[in-house]
Amino acid sequence: MLDDSAASDPSKADSSLIPDAALPIARMSVGELFGHAETYGGVGDWARCVVLYGAWIEGNPDHPLLHAVYFNYAVALKAFGQSALAANALACCLKSSPEFSPAYINLGRLLEDDGYVGEAVGQWLTLVDQLERVNGNTVKYKLLALHQLARVLEAHTKDSAAEDALRQSLEISTSQPEAIQHLIALRQRQCRWPVVQPWGDVKYETLIAGISPLSLANLLDDPVFQLARAYRYNKDTIAPASPCSAPHAWSVARGRRHERLRIGYVSSDLREHAVGFAMTDVFEQHDKSRFEVFAYYCGIKRSDPTQLRIRAATEAWLDINGMSDEAVAARIVDDGIDILVDLNGYTKDARTRVFAFRPAPVAVNWFGFPGTMGSPYHHYLIADDVIVAPEDEIFYSEKVVRLPCYQPNDRKRVVAEPASRASDGLPESGIVYCCLNGTQKFTPELFHAWMAILARVEGSVLWLLSGTSDTDAELRKAAAKAGIAAERLVFAPKMPNPCHVARYANADLFLDTFPYGAHTTAADALWMAVPVLTISGRGFASRVCSSVLKAANLAELTVPDIQTYIETAVQLGSDGNRLSKLKTRLVEGRNTCLLFDTPRLVRELERLYQTMWSEFEAGNRPIPDLTNLDTYHEIGVELAKRGAANARRGSLEADYGEELALRNWQRPIATDERLWSESNKSFNRLLTGTLPAVPA
Repeated sequence: MLDDSAASDPSKADSSLIPDAALPIARMSVGELFGHAETYGGVGDWARCVVLYGAWIEGNPDHPLLHAVYFNYAVALKAFGQSALAANALACCLKSSPEFSPAYINLGRLLEDDGYVGEAVGQWLTLVDQLERVNGNTVKYKLLALHQLARVLEAHTKDSAAEDALRQSLEISTSQPEAIQHLIALRQRQCRWPVVQPWGDVKYETLIAGISPLSLANLLDDPVFQLARAYRYNKDTIAPASPCSAPHAWSVARGRRHERLRIGYVSSDLREHAVGFAMTDVFEQHDKSRFEVFAYYCGIKRSDPTQLRIRAATEAWLDINGMSDEAVAARIVDDGIDILVDLNGYTKDARTRVFAFRPAPVAVNWFGFPGTMGSPYHHYLIADDVIVAPEDEIFYSEKVVRLPCYQPNDRKRVVAEPASRASDGLPESGIVYCCLNGTQKFTPELFHAWMAILARVEGSVLWLLSGTSDTDAELRKAAAKAGIAAERLVFAPKMPNPCHVARYANADLFLDTFPYGAHTTAADALWMAVPVLTISGRGFASRVCSSVLKAANLAELTVPDIQTYIETAVQLGSDGNRLSKLKTRLVEGRNTCLLFDTPRLVRELERLYQTMWSEFEAGNRPIPDLTNLDTYHEIGVELAKRGAANARRGSLEADYGEELALRNWQRPIATDERLWSESNKSFNRLLTGTLPAVPA
């Protein structure tokens, strides 16, 4: 909290820190003051910087630029570790000049960091209300204040208020990719359908062209657009690394530089998180006689049992929070990493730009992000035969390599004692369908399918992972509108993972989402002997669950379309004997099936790493294929607008091929190895002069 007492006046400096050869500080001009402070700050001497500002402020209480000095003083205090004094300096800044917009932004951030979220929001709302006149600066700071509001409100699950702030922001300017990404993600999390909803001057094309790759995987099953969107996201939002600053220490290396191959994993999720839970056993199973394992952690600063296990299984652990991307890349070079594995992809707190510096000879995309990176610096993508069939490799910029099963698992996971159905709010009798995926994966088509299943299976309930109270209430309203009693939707609160996994014992059948299915969540359900029903699409995220089911010897629970999904769910819900047999198969096969054979997965993973290194040594490292992806992105936006992106299997090539032919007629397009090749039907029709009809 702010303290207005004289004792907390930040201008009262500790004179013992003033340099011996003291400058006539009070008589300095503001320009001279800032110059000296920049010199001290540049070498990290924040103590002198703080004293300098404090002494000047004490001697110039009525200076017309006092507010600017207080603002910079706050920056120095924050860097010196004095957040409370920094907040008071900003309060003094605003007292001196109430219209100085940057101080509201920074004061809000300081208050938020100290846990005073309400006060932080109050600062930004004050600024938003204050900025009524329109000019370049007021627009800039109003957008910044709205962005901060939305970020904090979203982090505290005030989703509707966060969405309102983002809508206000986009009404001022649609040239804000980050605002678009957060808006769509919020609408997905709230199940506000349709998720991509234009209004006023905010057009559908603008929204869909700005969606994040992760949100797109939740929305559409279009692997071409997913590739093109990943490419554009990388191109537009990940700052490139300039050649003059990129480390090249490894480029002269040929042959093995170390006795053992050095593998580096970069992730924000090596903790109690789906990625951390699944990867723990992988780290422990690595053959340390042949591989040195390094972990570069960029997630929240919190230790937990999962992270402790991972740290114990690595030979080097480095928390890279607070380090610049270039500094991290330089450290990876110094560590002599041979193969750098991206366990984040385009997910929260990722450090993608570290990879842009090419700090290791080989870069790999695996497990953290369900799809291609579309980047010029990820060389390999690890999948399996189910997730990426050979004919679908054209949808990936990386070279696709395969494990027997893509999904890692922790065989040593801790599972609590299951609670009773009643304690989980479930009926003692009747079929319990469950879907404990996040609400961002729900779609209206899928929800209507669930309601159709409940309508046909008497006494059944649907057990869902709780979102916000507002989202839960909206889903119950949607159920009632579909003729299903609201109480037949039961919501499971979030809880520690051992308890979360244990409660699967109270479910009968897991109904997967589409187009982004369950991954680690499906493996958890199968570990607890709960069968999973899934739809297999064309994109990566829609096929992982099919892979998991095949590895658990339950491939028959993968279905091709939504109608078969409904019929199969109804049949299983009406046939307790069949469900019981499926559960028995899972129990009996848990210790022998491919899905939970982590030692085999790690041996095969290490074989892939050896092959990657051999290809690098031989000069055959893959070059990411980014040909024509700007054009594919244009087409993906158009097809999404027309509603063609989730069309039946087989139409994808035709839809893109016809659009490519039309664009080639307007302006020639170079051939590529995807859908615009000499073997493409639309390409051949163009050569014969037969163009497809222009869409209405």
